Formats: sequence, structure tokens, C-alpha cells
Amino acid sequence: MSVESKKTREAFCSNLKLFLVSLASVYFSKAFGGAYMKSSITQIERRFDIPSSLIGVIDGSFEMGNLLVVAFVSYFGAKLHRPRLIAIGCVIMAAGCYLIALPHFFQGLYKYETSVSHSANFNSTEGILACMSNHSLAEADETPDLEAIKACEKAAGSSLWIYVFLGNMLRGIGETPIMPLGVSYLDDFSKEENTPFYLACIHTVGILGPMFGFMLGSYLAKIYVDVGSVDLDSVTINHRDTRWVGAWWLGFIVTGTVILLSSIPFWFLPKSMPKQGQEQSQSTGTELSTMAEQENFLTDENQDQEEKPVSFQEMAQDFGPSLRRLFKNSIFTMMILTHLVSVNGFIGMITFKPKYMEQVFGQSASKAILLIGILNLPAVALGILAGGLILKRFKLGVIGAARVSIAASLGSLCLLFIQIFIYCDKAEVAGLTVSYQGDYQVSYNPQTLLADCNTGCSCSVKQWDPVCAYNGITYASPCLAGCQTSTGTGKEMTFHNCTCAGEMMTPGMNMSTVLGQCPRRSNCDHIFKIYMALSVLGSFISACGGTPGYIVLLRSIQKDLKSLALGMQTLIVRTLGGIPPPIYFGALIDRTCLKWGTKHCGGRGACRLYDADKFRMTFLGLITGLYCLANLLWGGLYFRIVKKQKKSALRNQTKENGVEVDSVGNGHANIVIKKKDAGNESTI
Repeated sequence: MSVESKKTREAFCSNLKLFLVSLASVYFSKAFGGAYMKSSITQIERRFDIPSSLIGVIDGSFEMGNLLVVAFVSYFGAKLHRPRLIAIGCVIMAAGCYLIALPHFFQGLYKYETSVSHSANFNSTEGILACMSNHSLAEADETPDLEAIKACEKAAGSSLWIYVFLGNMLRGIGETPIMPLGVSYLDDFSKEENTPFYLACIHTVGILGPMFGFMLGSYLAKIYVDVGSVDLDSVTINHRDTRWVGAWWLGFIVTGTVILLSSIPFWFLPKSMPKQGQEQSQSTGTELSTMAEQENFLTDENQDQEEKPVSFQEMAQDFGPSLRRLFKNSIFTMMILTHLVSVNGFIGMITFKPKYMEQVFGQSASKAILLIGILNLPAVALGILAGGLILKRFKLGVIGAARVSIAASLGSLCLLFIQIFIYCDKAEVAGLTVSYQGDYQVSYNPQTLLADCNTGCSCSVKQWDPVCAYNGITYASPCLAGCQTSTGTGKEMTFHNCTCAGEMMTPGMNMSTVLGQCPRRSNCDHIFKIYMALSVLGSFISACGGTPGYIVLLRSIQKDLKSLALGMQTLIVRTLGGIPPPIYFGALIDRTCLKWGTKHCGGRGACRLYDADKFRMTFLGLITGLYCLANLLWGGLYFRIVKKQKKSALRNQTKENGVEVDSVGNGHANIVIKKKDAGNESTI
């Protein structure tokens, strides 16, 4: 072996390894930022006092950014310097993260709704509470002046959520080149048989990003939003309260910095490199060529031709015909449709799953985020890796990959259906989920918050400042609980002589209440563990079909259309699978709200308490329905794959026998028999 050949091989290996490590790093960082955004949805919703439907629009702005540039980046980017385009995208993503954090520095201190802040000055001595002295709370229930509200909100900067919207859109624009250009670059210069394993490794490393993103989100959700700017001892709520807002802004500074650092290696990678194994023996090359013919549906006639420089004008003129050729591929079209439906269910689920765990199982937002990060996401990582290893171990072709994907999809659907029947008893809140006498009832009439025990208190029914009584019932505020005195300060405040709490107790029992909602019944912890076990197992099984499904897509398109196909898949799935789900999921979830919060300036804020049963049926029912439809589409897609594979096998077999099938249709075939020795051919 010559010295020059050895240097070429070493340079190629170093470049390929550097690209693999760099792509895995950027997959990690973009997933890190994306997962942190998902984990911060609840905090952003509470900080800006907006409903779930609007937070869905903000969440969907990432896909809106993708929509703006993905088609052009995928098509033109494939013919330009792909690694540098990925580096530019990372810089744009980092700028988006910093923009999202910006509103925190423009807004004032967070003011949560409370009716007891004036009592914080009482220290160990009894103070008169709202029920006995404050008759002005009921005035809050009067129709507010709209002009005054607008002026107040403008001063408070409550419309600054638009910066979060724009920053998330910028993240979507920057993320666009990574997947289509990165995967096509890898597939172009690696061995055909190694691509599934490389993809599985990259996605496995990438899935660590969401793990760290959710863990960071969980940690910061316990830190008060204005940490360092306020005296935390004066704060009367804790991280389990639905009014609590964590230090959401700090995480976007961290994620932006990580993404910026991950862009550095891509500036030094070459535009192209030799195909993996190209410098090896001819026999090895022939073997790989045979495997490639078996794996691909469509022959690539120009595969071995040397690429010629193409002008930008020629690329633009070829865009339309390339797009038509791509969508004439029925396998590609059906794959997009199937993936689109399943992504709708997945995006809706991952966006509102922390809120679901909080409302149905009584978990805190920080704990829900942490559990998703340390349990569900590792299961997804293992599932993706397992799917890639299955393909490599059994050397499965397109049909085998499709079977693995279908089996995984059906298994996850079954486990999801079982989860509908796993739930805890609803939170017992007087006047909302139970009556003041403890009878179960649900009412959307705010007047049910008033009862004989608190009619003399002139309480506001809009206030949400929950307290827990020793009878296990939560009351919407100390005033509505009929409490007359208080002791202590901050989170340690205790309310005494609560007349409503005394109605369900025997004489002489403690009629005091403490800040915060009451915990769920003891058996809820056991039920929640069952739910998490099913959820984690479902995540693993579903992820097993990820890599095989991706291989089906890659092997069904021509090489020159690969980047365009991946870009169009991203465009369509991000547009119709990423933007609408958070919006319509959020709008439907809003319909299950029992108690809306009140903004500092008046008007309706974020939801504080949901009807857990309706939330569960709406949330899981919608996801299950979408997954059912996806499985039906997978069935039709599988039969189409088998049919096309048989046609491809027939064509290859006749070529080996010196017979070429010119066309097949309507039960007839034109057979061209080639005689190499005679140099002529005859047609039957």
C-alpha cells in the first residue's frame, strides 16, 4: 500500500469520525433546547397568564420557522456546502434561545394572585383575615374596565410573550438544515450497510439531549422566577402550586450556549469526501453494490457518474421537475401521510403530558418533567438503538423494516389504550369538584363556590389562593373556607377558625387550614407507578420502530432526490404535524378547565384547576384515535411496499437471466431478451 493511499484513508476516516461526532453533538444540542422548551411550556403559560390554546401557538412557532425555509434549504443546500450550512443554522438557533429569554429582563417582578399577601406581616400573633375585615374582595367580581386593563397590561409587559414566539420561530429556522443535510451527507459517504447503525447511534446520542433538557427544566422549575430579586421568605407559594413560576428564562441562556458550541466543528468539515469503502478491493465494492440493489426500490442510473458543477439557475429550473418526480413515488407519499398522523399524536402528547400528570395524578410540574426526562426518554433512546441493531443483526430489507415498524406501532397503541383506564380520584376542591358537604359534583357555575358557611365573608369567587383543611378538602381561598384569623408568615402561614372546614368535622376537631392544595389519596402513588410503567414500556416499544421506519423512507427514494425528500418530509410533517396539534390539543384541554386564574390587571389568566376526568378522556382519547388511524395507514403502506418489492425482484431476476422486463401492466409484459454474443435483442 502506498503512503499516499494510506494518508487518504486516514484523512477520510478522520473526516467521517469528526462528522459523526459533530452530527451527534448537534442532534444532542438541538434536542436539548427543544426538550427544555417543552418542559418550560407550563412555566411560560403561568408567567404570561395565557391559555393553553395560545401556548400551543407559541409552541407551534418552531415549526412555522421550519416552514419558511425548509424546502429551499433541503434542495439547494444539498448542492452547496452542507456542513457550513448546518453551522450557520446552529448560530441562528442560539440567537433564538437568547431572544426567548429576553422578556424576563424587560418584565417587572412576577405578581401571583393571592388574597393573603397583606397577612404576611403578622408574625406568630393572630391577625384578622379577609372573612372578618376585608369586604372589598367581592368588588373584584365586578366587570372590569377594558381600557384600564389594556393600560395595566401594557405597563406590566404581559404582551412580551411575542418575543418567545419570535425566538422559537428563529429556533425553527436554524434547526432546518440539520436533519435533511446531515442525514443525506452521512448516507452519501458511508457504507450502505452501516447507515442504519450510524443513524441509530446519532439518534441515541441525540435522545440524551431531551433527557438533560427535561432534567434542567425540572431543576429550574423549583427555583423561583425572580430568584435574586425578591426575598424568598415573603413568597407564600411553593413549586407544587399552580401559580408558581420557575426560573424558565435561565435555561434558554444555557441551551443557547450549548447549541452555539456545537456549531464549531462544522466550520472545518469538507464539502464532500470519498465513499466509505471506496478505496478497498473491487470484490468488496461489488458485494456492497449487490446489497444496494436489493435494498433500493428505484435504480439510480447516475450513481457511478462523476458529479458535474451545476449553476444556481440550473438548480432552480430543476426544482419543479424534481418535486414532481418525488411525489409520483407512492411509497414516499404514503410514508409522509402515515408519519404525519402519528406525529400529530406524539406532539400533542409530549406538549401537554407534564400538565396531564399534574392534573390527573397530582404530581408537581417539576416532578412530572423530571420523570419524563429520567424514565421515558432513556426508554426512547434504548428503543431507537434496539431498532437499529435489529436491522443490522438480521440484515433486514425494506419489507423487514416495515414489519418491525408496524409491530412497534401496534404494541404502543395497545399500551396507550390501557392508560385510559389508569387514573386517580379527582382533587377534592369545595365548590368545584365536591360540594361543601363533601358530595361529588362538578359545576361550571362560579356561584357554587359560595355556601352558607362563607356568605357573611364577602369573598371573591375569582380568587385562587387554595388552602387545605384537616378534613382533606381544598378550598379556593381562606376567605371561601370561612377562616377568620391567621398566624405565621410566608409559606408557614396557618389559618384558624375556618367555619366551612368545621362543617365536616366533629366538635372539638381542628378547624385550621394551611396554604396549598391537599394531596391526593394514598393509593394514588401506587396507581401513578402503574401509569409510569406502562408509559415507559410504551415509549420503548414505539421507539423501536423509529429507525426501521426511517430506513423504509430512505430506501424508497432516488439518491439525487434524497435531500429534497427529507426536506419535504420535514416541511410537511412540521407544518401539519407540528403546528396544529399544540393549538387544537390546547383548545380542547381549555374546555375542561374548572377554575380560571385572574390576571394581575384583571381578566382571565391561566387555568388553575381542570376537570381531571374530562381532561383524561379528551387528552388520551384524541391521542389514541390518531394512533389508530396511523396503524391503518401503516397496513395499507405495507401492502404497497410488498407489491413494489415483488416487482423489483422480478426485474432483477430477469436481468440476471439475460431477460429484461420492459413494462408490466394489465397482466401483460414486454420481455426483452438480450444476447450478448450476437449483439442483438428480440422482444416477446
